[in-house]
Amino acid sequence: MNKVMSNKFVIALYVLPSLLLIGLLIFIPLLLSGYYGLMDWDGISAMKFIGMDNYINVIQDDKFWDSALHSFLLALFSTLSLIIYLAISLILVSKIKGADLLRKIYLIPMLLSSVAIAQLWIKVYNPNNGILNSVLIGIGIDNPPSWLAEPTLVLYAIFIPILWQYAGFYILIYYAALKNIPDSIIEAARIDGASAMQIAYKIKLPLIMGVVKVTVVLAIVGSLKYFDLIYVMTGGGPNGASEVMASYMYKLAFSNYEFGYGSAVGFMLLLITLVVTLIIRKLTESDENIQY
Repeated sequence: MNKVMSNKFVIALYVLPSLLLIGLLIFIPLLLSGYYGLMDWDGISAMKFIGMDNYINVIQDDKFWDSALHSFLLALFSTLSLIIYLAISLILVSKIKGADLLRKIYLIPMLLSSVAIAQLWIKVYNPNNGILNSVLIGIGIDNPPSWLAEPTLVLYAIFIPILWQYAGFYILIYYAALKNIPDSIIEAARIDGASAMQIAYKIKLPLIMGVVKVTVVLAIVGSLKYFDLIYVMTGGGPNGASEVMASYMYKLAFSNYEFGYGSAVGFMLLLITLVVTLIIRKLTESDENIQY
């Protein structure tokens, strides 16, 4: 068996199906997107080669950079929210009463589809009879805002359900990492007189720093390509105030039928995401490897 598994031809044979699937489902569509970005195409008539015009227009497109700014704001808020998720995980792992029930409650948003979550929060933000404005009126605020219609508020109003949607995912990751820390290390710290805060900050956090770095990458990359909930709740409106790169790409391709230009925007989104990922990996890489 060892002789067979050391055969390079056999190894290649086992790996080949996965490589074919990755190529068909990921790399070929990416290459086609870059190729379509070189065309003037409405998705129906014949394609016309226009070279780099679409990509030059994307670079000069103020709407694209506005949507990119919104995506980066979402990435920033998603990264900062990891602090809250980590704090909740530290509380849950401390064996408080009802921790198992709370852990299950935090996972509920993960079980719902993005469309269901969007419809739920549309009702919450309803300016006439939504629960949020009803509470504000109840505490004496006479003219509460129309959350999804105010250009200055809509983006931040949408961030809340997005962060709520993925809270359980990150809490579960942190909880699993914290549970993996041997109890003997924690007990030794307690015997030495360390407080709960010192144990959390100086022992638990350094031991799971590798997991934290992974979640930072996931949060930022996921935010840059986020689409579905924003599209359902506002469609990028009002007047582009909640537009992100993915929704802008979708609108160009499937609403305006500018498939060539939409493909160029999608390819630029890919390049931006790759560059940001490489920068994050470079900033967070470390030779230190804590063993326990």
